[in-house]
Amino acid sequence: MTELSVAHRMALAQVVEGVPDRTLRQLTLAVSGMPGDKARALETMLAAETLDRVRRARGFAALTPLFRPRADGVEATTFPPGVLPRLWKIASSREPNILPLLDDDDEREAARTAAVCARLCATAAAAVRDRPNEVWPLALGDPTMRDKGLEDLAHCCDFGGLVYRALPSLKAWVGRPDGDQVAELRLLVRDASEMIPDGAERLMDMLFAHLGEAALILRLMVHTSTAAARGAFLSESELAVFVDRLVVGMEARCVRIVAFKPGGQIESFCADLEWCADVLKELEATVQVDREGDWGKRLREVRVRVGKRLGELLSGVTRLVDKVVPMHKVQTSGRMTRNAPNLEIGLEPATVQAAQDALKMVGMVRNLAGPFGCEAQRSALVQGLTVQLSGYADLILEDVNSGDAPDEATAIDRAVVVAGFLEQIAALTEARAVRRRTAVAGVPVPMKLSA
Repeated sequence: MTELSVAHRMALAQVVEGVPDRTLRQLTLAVSGMPGDKARALETMLAAETLDRVRRARGFAALTPLFRPRADGVEATTFPPGVLPRLWKIASSREPNILPLLDDDDEREAARTAAVCARLCATAAAAVRDRPNEVWPLALGDPTMRDKGLEDLAHCCDFGGLVYRALPSLKAWVGRPDGDQVAELRLLVRDASEMIPDGAERLMDMLFAHLGEAALILRLMVHTSTAAARGAFLSESELAVFVDRLVVGMEARCVRIVAFKPGGQIESFCADLEWCADVLKELEATVQVDREGDWGKRLREVRVRVGKRLGELLSGVTRLVDKVVPMHKVQTSGRMTRNAPNLEIGLEPATVQAAQDALKMVGMVRNLAGPFGCEAQRSALVQGLTVQLSGYADLILEDVNSGDAPDEATAIDRAVVVAGFLEQIAALTEARAVRRRTAVAGVPVPMKLSA
């Protein structure tokens, strides 16, 4: 079989360069099992592309997160994804001799790797300034933001070597850094400030891209100086933008939380609630926010609105549960009556699902209601529901065991539903008791034979 033609190679190279990493791995695996010279030629191309991407990931480790939006949607400095491979192609072509040094991931060569990365980032900065149209064509991204984006990208590349040096210490800085580690961060910030006037903000912006949890940037900020934890100082500094971003992120989630209605995506609702709660806790632990300042007022508004909506949702749970565990009065003897489960009322699947979703929400907000002033309400609701559901199951099973249940199968099914409800609100002891009793309900006790 003949080799690939030049035209085929060019066409395949463009396709291979554009496929995601996962697709590239799948293609490599598929082609490895194919026979023929063309397959071997394609396999070689795929191997070269894979190696190039590994080198890019290591050489541009400081820059790569800047080319994708944050998963949490918080505002951040980002660039079009298509710019990254273009920038790497130019920078790597200018420094071909040092690329093999990226293939060694031995920690003993960390200093050498850092030097290589710094040189590649510096080369990339020059490429952005010298060949902007090749790095960032007009077709990529918003043309109106392109000039500002190119300037920001060039500065980020300038800081690439500095950020690469910082990455190994990032975990310690957002944890419990010791004195030496704090001094290292402050020295890094000083170096950044000496490079350009807004160097500290630029450095933090790039480190922010490497943090999966946005609120952790607050821990970095408060370690940059002894005064950074004071809200008044911080609001006047160049780092105020990061608190603004977090507050804006909370306000956006607050809108979604307030708009949530029963039957919606509970997981998304609780994820927004958890994000806001985590940011509030982090702010309280790190920054002394002035309650009467702009941040303080906006945060208070978020707390009030979220707390009000959460309280409304919790208030409606009992009503939904009551529809699934209906009661009625039955006559016992004479004029005497007692409350008993009304098993004659059929349950619609939608009714059961609505109650189950509501109880799931109660369980999921267990550690989230506190920051919004709703934990007492939630706790009282759980206690009341536990008593109500356990009592309902007791009455059902008593009727089953005494033979008074009009439909034993329906009664047992209803008790199983109640056990599931108890599990949703983390009343696990009560739920296990109901399931154990349900498993033996209606089973006659064997008569003990006399000796």
